[in-house]
This record gives sequence, C-alpha cells and structure tokens, in this order.
Amino acid sequence: MPLALLALAIGAFGIGTTEFVIMGLLPQVAGDFGVSIPTAGLLVTGYALGVVIGAPLMTVLGTKVPRKRMLMLLMGLFILGNLLSAVAPSFSVMLIGRVVASLAHGAFFGIGSVVAAELVAPDKKAGAIAMMFTGLTVANVVGVPLGTLVGQSVGWRVTFAIVAGLGVIGLAGIAKLVPDLPKPEGVRLRHELAAFKNTQVLLAMAMTVLGFGGVFAAITYIAPMMTHVAGFADGSVTWLLVLFGLGMVGGNLVGGKFADRALMPMLYISLGALAVVLALFTVTAHNKIAAAVTIALIGALGFATVPPLQKRVLDQAHGAPTLASAVNIGAFNLGNALSAWLGGIVIAAGFGYTAPNWVGAVLAAAALVLAILSAALERRTSARGAVVAAGTPSEQRTAVHH
Repeated sequence: MPLALLALAIGAFGIGTTEFVIMGLLPQVAGDFGVSIPTAGLLVTGYALGVVIGAPLMTVLGTKVPRKRMLMLLMGLFILGNLLSAVAPSFSVMLIGRVVASLAHGAFFGIGSVVAAELVAPDKKAGAIAMMFTGLTVANVVGVPLGTLVGQSVGWRVTFAIVAGLGVIGLAGIAKLVPDLPKPEGVRLRHELAAFKNTQVLLAMAMTVLGFGGVFAAITYIAPMMTHVAGFADGSVTWLLVLFGLGMVGGNLVGGKFADRALMPMLYISLGALAVVLALFTVTAHNKIAAAVTIALIGALGFATVPPLQKRVLDQAHGAPTLASAVNIGAFNLGNALSAWLGGIVIAAGFGYTAPNWVGAVLAAAALVLAILSAALERRTSARGAVVAAGTPSEQRTAVHH
C-alpha cells in the first residue's frame, strides 16, 4: 500500500476523534457554558447535519480544484473549526466551530476514497479505501478514549486543541506524501450529478443509510442499555466503546480485503449477520460478558460493510465518482441520525432500553433486501446487454428500445 494512504488515515483519525469525542465531554461542556445536557447535545446533532450538507456542498465547490489541493483545503477547514471550538467564548460560537469542522468531513472521505482507489491496482481498491477508513476506526479505539480522558482531566478545550494539532499533521502528510492527481479531463459537475440517475448508485446509498443505521440504533443508546440492563458501572461504558472500536478496526480491514474478491457476497454476509446479531442483542444485553462480545461483533459487522459500500458507489458512478462518493459519506451520518431518532421513539413508547436493537435489526435486514435486489437488477441488465450484443443490428435496436 502506498505511503500516501497513511497521510489520509491520519486525517481520518483526526476527523473520527472530533466527531465522537464530544459524546464523552458533554457534561463538562454543558457545565462550562451553563446549558442543559440536551442543549449541549446540539453539538452532536449540528455536526451530523453539517456532514450531510457539507459533503455535496464542499465537493461541488471543489469540482474545479485538483484533488490533492482540495484535500489540503478541507484539512485547513477542519483545523479552523476545531481551533474555534477550543477557544469558543460561548456555546453558540462552539456550535459554529463544530459545524465548520463538520463541513470537511464528508468531502474529505468522499474525495479521499477516490484518491485512495486511484493509488492502487484495480484489484486492491477496496483495501485501499479500508486503509484510509482505518484512521476513523482507530480513532474510536485510541483517539476518543484518550480525548475523553484528557478533557475530563485538564479541560475539554485542550482536547479540541490537540485534535486541531492532529489536523496539522494530517495536512502536512497530505502535502508531502499524496501525489498530484488532477481532476480527470472532461468531467464536469453535470457529469457528477448524472451519477444520481443510476439506480445502482441510489440503491448503494440506501444500503448505506439502512445498514449503518442498524449499527447506530443500538450504539447510540449503549450507555443506558449497559448500565440499566446489563448492570455495568457508568465508568465501564468507555471501555465497552473501546471494544466496539476494536471490532470496527477488524471489520473494516476484513471488509476491505474480501470486498476486492467478492463484493456483493461480502455485503450479503455482513448485513445478514449484522441483522441477526442486533436481534440477539435484545437477549445478550442482560449478561455482561455476552453483551461485551455482542458489542464487539456489532462494530466488526457494521464496519465490514463500509469498504464494499463505498467501493460499490465508486464502481457504479464510474467516470464521475467524486460527488457520489462524498454524498455516500453523508448517507452514513443520515443513517446515524435516522436510527437514533427511531431508537428514541421506541424507548419513549415504553418498550425498554433494548428496543433499539430490534430497530437496528430491521434496518440491517432491509439493507440486505436492497443488496439482493441490487444484484438481481445488475444480473438482469447484464443478461439484456449480452442479448443485444449477440443479436442482429435490428434486434439490437429493438432490445435497446425496450
């Protein structure tokens, strides 16, 4: 794997840390600014919405900019947003800082996926994408727990200053290691937008929303589930999230390796197994050891879908993949927001803290159905194309017409 992937992974590590570390620092931030915990939660919601909006916006703005330069500009935006959060004199200013940092998120992973895929041979593209996303998964194992510890020990502002420093390292690495990859000639914004007319691209994005939504339906409510149902102490939640992060790392690497060999079968297995494990979590959540194992499995199976889903979008949006790739990153966050909302509804309805696991299982199963449908449509299109290729000119025109 090219050394340039390390630079992309460092940037992904910083982005992953700033996205998730705020969840462990909400009480400190709320206390310093004199706001309630639900109000402080807007720092999470605002970031997620910023990713959804920023992914297509920043990618469109960067259509005429070479990809390396655009990645550097995005890291600069990330650094600015985290510095603003670190020195924010008021809650509203910090919220602005969070949104500014989030605008870089989707476009960085979207453009970074395209760059990573272009750096390697065709049969190693998913592995290269997985290598970049390793930075995001490792952030949940190392960056988030350490950032939370630092924030609780010496202040949350120090955490965001350190994250900004990670951005500087990522920026320097991209400048030094990523080769100049100009935007392909002849690819314009209308070509990028045309990818969204492709049914397969839309199906892949829907799989992303539902499949990853299944993961976060359970993980969003992991703290009350583990403390009230499994009987863990409050302080144990951090280490349970580390287990989830370790699962993410392993699943991401395995997903990238096998997606290069058999992409759709990898999706069938990971989405099907994820649906089953989430359903079983309603039972295993009542036992500490079983719950811990299940959490790691959810992380592994959930992130095993990321490289194949991202590669699926790149493959289907061939010729103009940048915008579609970035929007698919936004789809991950849309799935997070959707599943968190649905999980909250079932808890509020009185079904208990394990009820979001059933929501997650249904979402993952729906993603599996879409994967099967996508493959069936692809086979049908390929068969029709083979018939056209084998027929006479008049038969070809008739087949194309129909």
